[in-house]
Amino acid sequence: MRLLKCLCLLAAASCLFIVSPSLSHAQVSVTIGPAPVCPYGYYAYPPYDCAPYGYYGPTWFVNGIFIGAGPWFHGPHDFHGWVNRHYDPHYGYRGALPPRGGHPDWNQHPNFHNEFHGSEMHDGHGNVYHGHGHN
Repeated sequence: MRLLKCLCLLAAASCLFIVSPSLSHAQVSVTIGPAPVCPYGYYAYPPYDCAPYGYYGPTWFVNGIFIGAGPWFHGPHDFHGWVNRHYDPHYGYRGALPPRGGHPDWNQHPNFHNEFHGSEMHDGHGNVYHGHGHN
């Protein structure tokens, strides 16, 4: 009788293995490609539209060149810089966006450091920074 119980349990366990679905190994490949060419930087979230003048503060630029955001960020690891979220579509901005491939004309904005009004501090990947840090 004991042998019969063991054989029944073994048969039931075998059925579970036969009926269970086989595991599939999914392959995920994400190709980001080159960073968008935008005159005053691009938003740190898809579809990575070009951000208008005034969204990013001066610390996001080195010699007038945007240091990147999102997957293309190439600034310091502990970087935190000001943005003006009034120019962010996630917060209601509906104004014009510069075209891709455009080049900044910094001669039109000689007082960029003084004109900028930040409302939120972000890291290079678009995350809001809530701590006390430095740029």
